[in-house]
Amino acid sequence: MISDRLNDALVIRTAVPAEAEVIAALHVRARSTYYPDGVPRADFDWTEAWRGSIERPDGHVLCAVERGRIVGIASFRTPDGATADRVKLFQFHVDPDRWRAGIGTALHAACVEEWRADGRRTAVLDVHVDNRRAQAFYARQGWIPDPDSPPAEDDHHLDLCYRVPGE
Repeated sequence: MISDRLNDALVIRTAVPAEAEVIAALHVRARSTYYPDGVPRADFDWTEAWRGSIERPDGHVLCAVERGRIVGIASFRTPDGATADRVKLFQFHVDPDRWRAGIGTALHAACVEEWRADGRRTAVLDVHVDNRRAQAFYARQGWIPDPDSPPAEDDHHLDLCYRVPGE
């Protein structure tokens, strides 16, 4: 497991439950930039949801910390009913104030490093159809449309997959 990964002033490490409120705030800021009507389910307790993800024994939440401030987050685990060599990236966000600073690329590399160490061969995610910035980022990282999950006509998300490179 990755405990600390240092990249100049950027540290990528496992999140702790005490950081759930800060992580939830970053999540809301990031998502509100690409959802047409703002953050869905504004009445939802995002802090408790993130605390649950952090404490989940079969999940991982990594955070990118720059000069003591959380500026990126990634949450992943084996999807329900999937084989152990498959992982789903459920959340991946960089603070909008820090976009295009290399944080997402470094955080993604840390995810891939952990997936490889855990024996994962395939990663999947879904991305909102209107989130062109994220789609372009994932394409640059090597994600492609998931051939096992073509989009439905009225779906608001695209399913992508990534082949985790082997040793």
